[in-house]
Amino acid sequence: MRRFAAALWPVMRLRTIMFALLLLVAALPGVAAIGLRVYENALVRRTEAELIAQGSALAASTALGFRAGRAQADEGPPTEPSDYDDRAISTSIDLRSSAVLGERPDAVPTSLRPDPAALAMAKAWTPVVNQTKQATLASILLLDRQGIVLNGRDAGRSLAALPEVRAALAGRSITTLRHNGAYTHPFPLEWISRATDIRLHHARPIIAGGHVVGVVLVSRSPRALFRGMYEDRGKIAAGTAAIFLFLVLMTALLGRTIVRPIEALSQATRALAEGGQADPPQPTLRVQEIDSLIRDFATMASAIEARSHYLRDFAAALAHEFKTPLAGLRGGIELLQDHGDTMSAEERARFLANMAGDTQRLSRLISRLLDLAKADMQRPGDAACDLQDVVVRLADGLGSPGFRVVFDQSEVTARVAMDGAALETVLMILFDNAKAAGASEVSLKGMRSATSLELAVIDNGNGIAPSDRARIFEPFFTSKRAQGGTGLGLPIARALVNGHGGQLELVNSQQRTQFRLVLGFFSG
Repeated sequence: MRRFAAALWPVMRLRTIMFALLLLVAALPGVAAIGLRVYENALVRRTEAELIAQGSALAASTALGFRAGRAQADEGPPTEPSDYDDRAISTSIDLRSSAVLGERPDAVPTSLRPDPAALAMAKAWTPVVNQTKQATLASILLLDRQGIVLNGRDAGRSLAALPEVRAALAGRSITTLRHNGAYTHPFPLEWISRATDIRLHHARPIIAGGHVVGVVLVSRSPRALFRGMYEDRGKIAAGTAAIFLFLVLMTALLGRTIVRPIEALSQATRALAEGGQADPPQPTLRVQEIDSLIRDFATMASAIEARSHYLRDFAAALAHEFKTPLAGLRGGIELLQDHGDTMSAEERARFLANMAGDTQRLSRLISRLLDLAKADMQRPGDAACDLQDVVVRLADGLGSPGFRVVFDQSEVTARVAMDGAALETVLMILFDNAKAAGASEVSLKGMRSATSLELAVIDNGNGIAPSDRARIFEPFFTSKRAQGGTGLGLPIARALVNGHGGQLELVNSQQRTQFRLVLGFFSG
């Protein structure tokens, strides 16, 4: 599974993951509120649909109580067939936009007498209406074509002034929302629900012979939000569990992609500080910033390890280099202290000359070490010099009957990104090495590229032994130790060149010694 996840996982940015998580958390209250509103609206519409179904059934049934052809043209407005197609049974209530009217007023007394046919119908259908009321817990009133109530405690009174009754008497079915004054708010959190204290009233005309002969007025409170939530508690619990599961997964994801790699990096850092082996972590699920941090850590660990090996080797070589002249000096001092009075003048002079030579060697070592330290600390900057001026100056200063520097001025015409004194030191070291190897001529050949100058330094000396070529840039390695060589010249030259962003390397040549010096053009 880890390999499968690693193959499919996109290497995202940390800010993308954090933004997605925070966006989800910020959206949860809004999603929950919208979900509750939508759910509550669905409950109200379901109640409306039930009222429409009840009203339709009662209107169709009670219409049978009128004799065929009993209704006259003056008994009610004619209806069009289009008023009772499938569109008449669709719900129309929306809690977000539908107006909530005041509580339904009581029926008022009237001087009008109820329609006898309507009274006969109401009497015949009273048992059916009562059983329906008990089963559906809805209020059902039958009205004649004048809006007079035919059943219940308000029988004989009029509701003709109600907008929904007027609409039904005009041949249109309608559902309205009204406040429910009988509701007493028994639960403290029910203020969240807008449908808590409302009641739906559905008025539907009774059609007989194509005319409106009465009205069925059905009303009921919608299902309470909290009751509906209780009834659908399984679904709500599943949704809540899904949200928490997603948050747990996001937490695990952040732990995998961020926390665990950082903890592993911390452990590797402590191991590196204690001198142990530092193994950078390799997380399964990767993030760009963590990947970059791991790569930088691996680079740093490699550099520290290489520097540590370099310092250990350097310290060992330095101790060896200082030990030989110091041993000579100590031996000479002891001999002079013990036998100075009995020595001849020639012996005393020989010992003093040896001690002076050892002192000079130590002085050269210290001077070279200071130069190497400065070269190692050198960093690329805005330094620049004219290559031709440096080469001409060195050629004039080193030129002699037994040694010369040969170059084509057109090939060394460039302003390179290196300090003039540092470049002079580098070339002087290369020329001195050539002279020490028995060369009588050093030639310089330049080749330009788009961003750099490649300078080939070739001498006609004895060359470098194949076994020594891999070590010539190691500090203190020299084949001319008997002639006073310190083995620090070429390491200093390479450090100076690297410090200015260039390259210095030995080109494998069988007959001649050839160095390749690459310097960048100065763009300032």
